Amino acid sequence: MPSRKPPPGKSRKPPAPKAPPVLSEVRERIDGIDRQIQALIAERARWAHQVGKAKGPLKAAVDYYRPEREAQVLRQVLDRNDGPLSDEVLLRLFREIMSACLAQQEPLKVGYLGPEGTFSQQALHKHFGHSAKGLPLGSIEEVFQEVEAGHADFGVVPVENSGQGTIQSTLDMFLTSSLKICGEVELAVHQYLMSRTGRLEDIERVYSHPMSLAQSKAWLRQHLPKAEKIAVSSNAEAARRARGADDSAAIAGENAGHVYGLKSIAGPIEDRPDNTTRFLVLGRELFPPSGHDRSSLLVYVRDQPGALYNVLSPFARHGVSMNRIESRPAHTGRWQYAFFIDVGGHVQDGPVADALAELGEYATDIKVLGSYPVALL
Repeated sequence: MPSRKPPPGKSRKPPAPKAPPVLSEVRERIDGIDRQIQALIAERARWAHQVGKAKGPLKAAVDYYRPEREAQVLRQVLDRNDGPLSDEVLLRLFREIMSACLAQQEPLKVGYLGPEGTFSQQALHKHFGHSAKGLPLGSIEEVFQEVEAGHADFGVVPVENSGQGTIQSTLDMFLTSSLKICGEVELAVHQYLMSRTGRLEDIERVYSHPMSLAQSKAWLRQHLPKAEKIAVSSNAEAARRARGADDSAAIAGENAGHVYGLKSIAGPIEDRPDNTTRFLVLGRELFPPSGHDRSSLLVYVRDQPGALYNVLSPFARHGVSMNRIESRPAHTGRWQYAFFIDVGGHVQDGPVADALAELGEYATDIKVLGSYPVALL
């Protein structure tokens, strides 16, 4: 049936506008939702406590932590997310809920490259949540030692930067350490120039970690070409030193500035806007597959023609993707080298296991450094 047109000279009336919501009613609805959320979090915590009972009498918090299970839960959060909150925000919320639930048994003790305020501490909180107990340590070597001795349940150490490459001291520790990699964290790193006065014209020296100085060298060359650049053990240590003199500054993250009471002069000042650092989570055991994993290997090769080809070809034949390869002196003899290799998949996955079995024909030794969930965001 054809629609009826309004008479000439007349038009349809626009629909009546919806009445704006009543603020008191909106707030009441939000309060009701908050009560439901709180009740559900409490219920989740009670069930998490039941998981501990179901596992039987265990020794410590580390016995309850399962990175593969946490990764599966967080992937489900991402799969369910239809907005309006971003994936990053929801991951952070659920990470903190899981962290608090796990801490009911006993907080995890996690060593990191300190002092307080470093990017390593930020990586720790991103991976374990704020309910974990952070243990600031003076060097990467100390982090390995404290986890090996059982004084820390896990450790967090930087391993590579998207612009500056590998942190060799971390790789070298794996040549002698028995620790396993059980997780990875990718952290967007933003560098700030900070000082006690907050005035650029006061600055005669700049403290920072060597990698942060390298990440900001173009900015420093343009704005502080005559200032002395002094490398220290961490950005937080740089901030600690800078707070003692008006003519000193630190390059560090904003968090270090808050911890040590510095004022921001400029930032972000890193040369690359996509500046990202990858961190490894260290533990004492391998964990089962999560369904989306990466494996890190240390391969010692025989000194013979085609050695590198023999290392790489088994992965290609079995369809295993290689994410990274780097050689380092093996410390087993002069001119002996080992390959650090990252591949897609878990060592219990068929293709990876088959490739490793074939690789054994060409390698003098293969050390599985870890199989762990791929970083989510």
